[in-house]
Amino acid sequence: MDHLEQARAVQTETFRRMTPGERWKAAHHLYWSVRRLKTASVRQQHPEWSESEVEAAVRHVFLYARD
Repeated sequence: MDHLEQARAVQTETFRRMTPGERWKAAHHLYWSVRRLKTASVRQQHPEWSESEVEAAVRHVFLYARD
């Protein structure tokens, strides 16, 4: 088993031990962390944009995201 498979197994076991509420909280935290990262990325790519333009772009990305 390589290191990625081992990490995945540990992660899977960790999630199995969590309550549904704990899993929801982890997912919620991950969602907002990714949103903050995307916001920073959009700001860096478009430093001339206003805050409302940045927020609109991020909203658009999350509304229309695909696999």
